[in-house]
Amino acid sequence: MTKEITRFGNIPSGAGGQRLPFSPAVRAGDFVFCSGQVAMKENGEIETGGIESQTRRTMENVKKVLALAGCELSDVVKVSVWLDDTRDFWTFNRIYTEYFGDNPPARSCVQSAMMVDCKVEIEVTAYKPM
Repeated sequence: MTKEITRFGNIPSGAGGQRLPFSPAVRAGDFVFCSGQVAMKENGEIETGGIESQTRRTMENVKKVLALAGCELSDVVKVSVWLDDTRDFWTFNRIYTEYFGDNPPARSCVQSAMMVDCKVEIEVTAYKPM
Protein backbone atom coordinates (compact mmCIF):
# COMPACT_ATOMS: atom_id res chain seq x y z
CA MET A 1 0.00 0.00 0.00
CA THR A 2 1.40 3.38 -0.95
CA LYS A 3 0.87 6.51 1.05
CA GLU A 4 -0.64 9.13 -1.20
CA ILE A 5 -0.93 12.76 -0.21
CA THR A 6 -1.87 15.36 -2.79
CA ARG A 7 -1.82 19.10 -2.24
CA PHE A 8 -4.21 21.28 -4.24
CA GLY A 9 -4.09 24.94 -5.16
CA ASN A 10 -1.34 27.45 -5.33
CA ILE A 11 0.13 28.89 -2.18
CA PRO A 12 -2.47 31.55 -1.41
CA SER A 13 -1.76 35.20 -0.87
CA GLY A 14 -3.35 37.66 1.49
CA ALA A 15 -3.69 41.40 1.54
CA GLY A 16 -0.83 43.13 -0.24
CA GLY A 17 0.13 39.89 -2.01
CA GLN A 18 1.78 38.41 1.09
CA ARG A 19 2.33 34.66 0.60
CA LEU A 20 0.52 32.47 3.10
CA PRO A 21 2.35 29.26 4.12
CA PHE A 22 -0.31 26.58 3.59
CA SER A 23 -2.06 24.54 0.92
CA PRO A 24 -5.73 25.35 0.37
CA ALA A 25 -6.64 21.64 0.27
CA VAL A 26 -4.84 18.35 0.91
CA ARG A 27 -6.12 14.88 0.00
CA ALA A 28 -4.92 12.04 2.21
CA GLY A 29 -6.48 8.83 0.95
CA ASP A 30 -10.24 9.26 0.78
CA PHE A 31 -10.27 12.39 2.97
CA VAL A 32 -9.81 15.99 1.84
CA PHE A 33 -8.74 18.55 4.43
CA CYS A 34 -9.39 22.18 3.55
CA SER A 35 -7.55 25.04 5.20
CA GLY A 36 -9.66 27.55 7.07
CA GLN A 37 -11.41 30.01 4.80
CA VAL A 38 -12.39 33.57 5.58
CA ALA A 39 -14.35 36.18 3.67
CA MET A 40 -11.36 37.08 1.48
CA LYS A 41 -12.11 38.38 -1.99
CA GLU A 42 -9.95 37.58 -5.02
CA ASN A 43 -7.95 40.79 -4.48
CA GLY A 44 -6.90 39.65 -0.98
CA GLU A 45 -9.18 42.09 0.84
CA ILE A 46 -11.81 41.00 3.36
CA GLU A 47 -15.47 41.32 2.35
CA THR A 48 -17.02 44.37 3.92
CA GLY A 49 -20.26 44.12 5.84
CA GLY A 50 -21.55 42.04 8.69
CA ILE A 51 -21.70 38.37 9.54
CA GLU A 52 -24.27 37.64 6.82
CA SER A 53 -22.19 38.87 3.88
CA GLN A 54 -18.99 37.48 5.37
CA THR A 55 -20.54 34.05 5.96
CA ARG A 56 -21.77 33.90 2.37
CA ARG A 57 -18.35 34.89 0.98
CA THR A 58 -16.61 32.41 3.29
CA MET A 59 -18.92 29.57 2.25
CA GLU A 60 -18.33 30.39 -1.42
CA ASN A 61 -14.59 30.26 -0.73
CA VAL A 62 -15.07 26.86 0.95
CA LYS A 63 -16.87 25.61 -2.17
CA LYS A 64 -14.00 26.83 -4.39
CA VAL A 65 -11.36 25.08 -2.28
CA LEU A 66 -13.38 21.85 -2.18
CA ALA A 67 -13.68 21.97 -5.98
CA LEU A 68 -9.87 22.02 -6.28
CA ALA A 69 -9.93 18.45 -4.95
CA GLY A 70 -13.03 17.38 -6.89
CA CYS A 71 -15.35 17.70 -3.90
CA GLU A 72 -18.51 19.62 -3.10
CA LEU A 73 -20.43 20.54 0.04
CA SER A 74 -22.30 17.23 0.02
CA ASP A 75 -18.94 15.48 0.60
CA VAL A 76 -18.22 17.43 3.80
CA VAL A 77 -18.28 15.32 6.97
CA LYS A 78 -16.89 17.81 9.54
CA VAL A 79 -16.90 21.58 9.85
CA SER A 80 -14.99 23.73 12.33
CA VAL A 81 -16.17 27.31 12.75
CA TRP A 82 -14.63 30.25 14.53
CA LEU A 83 -16.78 33.33 15.17
CA ASP A 84 -15.38 36.66 16.26
CA ASP A 85 -18.55 37.58 18.18
CA THR A 86 -20.97 35.18 19.89
CA ARG A 87 -23.85 37.55 19.09
CA ASP A 88 -23.44 36.52 15.43
CA PHE A 89 -24.18 32.85 16.17
CA TRP A 90 -27.87 32.76 15.19
CA THR A 91 -27.41 34.82 12.03
CA PHE A 92 -24.44 32.65 11.09
CA ASN A 93 -26.55 29.50 11.62
CA ARG A 94 -29.30 30.83 9.34
CA ILE A 95 -26.85 31.40 6.46
CA TYR A 96 -24.96 28.17 7.16
CA THR A 97 -28.22 26.19 6.93
CA GLU A 98 -28.80 27.60 3.42
CA TYR A 99 -25.61 25.83 2.32
CA PHE A 100 -25.91 22.52 4.20
CA GLY A 101 -29.69 22.11 4.42
CA ASP A 102 -31.44 19.45 6.48
CA ASN A 103 -28.54 16.95 6.55
CA PRO A 104 -25.58 18.96 7.80
CA PRO A 105 -22.16 17.52 8.64
CA ALA A 106 -20.77 17.28 12.16
CA ARG A 107 -19.69 20.70 13.40
CA SER A 108 -17.97 22.57 16.18
CA CYS A 109 -18.28 26.33 16.62
CA VAL A 110 -16.32 28.50 19.02
CA GLN A 111 -15.61 32.15 19.63
CA SER A 112 -12.07 33.21 18.85
CA ALA A 113 -9.99 36.27 18.14
CA MET A 114 -9.18 36.22 14.44
CA MET A 115 -5.79 36.55 12.77
CA VAL A 116 -7.27 38.89 10.15
CA ASP A 117 -10.06 41.46 10.41
CA CYS A 118 -12.96 39.09 9.72
CA LYS A 119 -16.01 37.82 11.54
CA VAL A 120 -15.88 34.11 10.67
CA GLU A 121 -13.45 31.38 9.64
CA ILE A 122 -14.59 27.97 8.39
CA GLU A 123 -12.52 24.81 7.95
CA VAL A 124 -13.94 21.61 6.46
CA THR A 125 -13.02 17.97 6.06
CA ALA A 126 -14.59 16.04 3.18
CA TYR A 127 -14.80 12.34 2.45
CA LYS A 128 -14.73 11.27 -1.19
CA PRO A 129 -13.34 7.86 -2.11
CA MET A 130 -10.81 8.01 -4.91
